[in-house]
Amino acid sequence: MARKVLVVGEVREGGLRNVSFEAIAAGKLIAEGGEVVAVLIGDSVKELGNAMIHYGADRVVVVENDQLKNYTTDGYSQALLAVIHAENPEGIVLGHTALGKDLSPKIAAKLQSGLVSDCVDVEVAGGNIVFTRPIYSGKAFEKKIITDGLIFATIRPNNITPLEKDESRAGTISTLDVEIKDLRSVIKEVVRKASEGVDLTEAKVVVAGGRGVKSAEGFNILRELADVLGGAVGASRGACDAEYCDYSLQIGQTGKVVTPDLYIACGISGAIQHLAGMSNSKVIVAINKDPEANIFNVADYGIVGDLFEVVPLLTEEFKKIKVNA
Repeated sequence: MARKVLVVGEVREGGLRNVSFEAIAAGKLIAEGGEVVAVLIGDSVKELGNAMIHYGADRVVVVENDQLKNYTTDGYSQALLAVIHAENPEGIVLGHTALGKDLSPKIAAKLQSGLVSDCVDVEVAGGNIVFTRPIYSGKAFEKKIITDGLIFATIRPNNITPLEKDESRAGTISTLDVEIKDLRSVIKEVVRKASEGVDLTEAKVVVAGGRGVKSAEGFNILRELADVLGGAVGASRGACDAEYCDYSLQIGQTGKVVTPDLYIACGISGAIQHLAGMSNSKVIVAINKDPEANIFNVADYGIVGDLFEVVPLLTEEFKKIKVNA
């Protein structure tokens, strides 16, 4: 059954987040040969439309307004609802990011629609669109099928492979004028404390530290390893509570959820709350002095040793590999 599916692109610091392209791939599956319409919302985002088309969108609808420079639930929901009413889609897909987690429930409520959130897989089986999502902090998975009404879903970053970029793809980019009014909140200033470099939730490699890192200075060797691997640095709740690093790096049930290709846990014991945020990583390497640490129960590879000895050795070996590559 061919469907029209809206895919909401997410813009950060003037560029598209990779989850936007993953959402297009999911939208293609849901559309089943129908039309995938990308949606871009912001104050100056039209020039990003071609990238959405190159990654598989058939066309792009842009809503630009100076009141959409920074994300607010009121502003973005007005813009997205206007696009939905104009396009009348059978499906909507967003990334399961901070923005998506805030915006999608409000849109679903306004549309009186169901919502399948935090999907890690989308497939067509027996004529149905089947969504897979983790439950019980990632200890189990459930499959959801929408049998009636709007197909509305958010997808977890770094789980669905984007379509191959093809710059020969062509499609129209149109603008929809939307009056943004009656905002209950206005962003006056944005103070960023997030780490520079690779986005933690979209990183292919994450090097994370726990209380075993012992100090803020201890994170320096983790950053060096992450830089060599082109990855991002994360942390457990314990390391953040001990003020070794900022809470923007926290991974876990009350922090960010990551699913990188490689997760290196350094001095992390493996509390269940932390595992909820990283246990679906493709390959997990644990470094800990305690051979009984719970992190080894989920690790693919374990190194029992002092992280202050092991991590620099790993960094040097990876540097040699990069030089010889």
